[in-house]
Amino acid sequence: MNQQQAGTAGGYGNSNTFVPPPRQDMEYICADCGAKNEIKSREPIRCRECGHRIMYKKRTKRMVQFEAR
Repeated sequence: MNQQQAGTAGGYGNSNTFVPPPRQDMEYICADCGAKNEIKSREPIRCRECGHRIMYKKRTKRMVQFEAR
């Protein structure tokens, strides 16, 4: 086994490392005025229009399916 194969055994040391996609701002809807707000992580949860602090997360466009019994 050569040096390159030994380093990639088990999936570690691969030169093609996984790079996660850049973080997107999450879109929230204000519970009071209904304004759409884009809030980044570590940013305070507050509406930019009215200052209300209750926000609803916008529903995902990805299909979510659960198996029921």
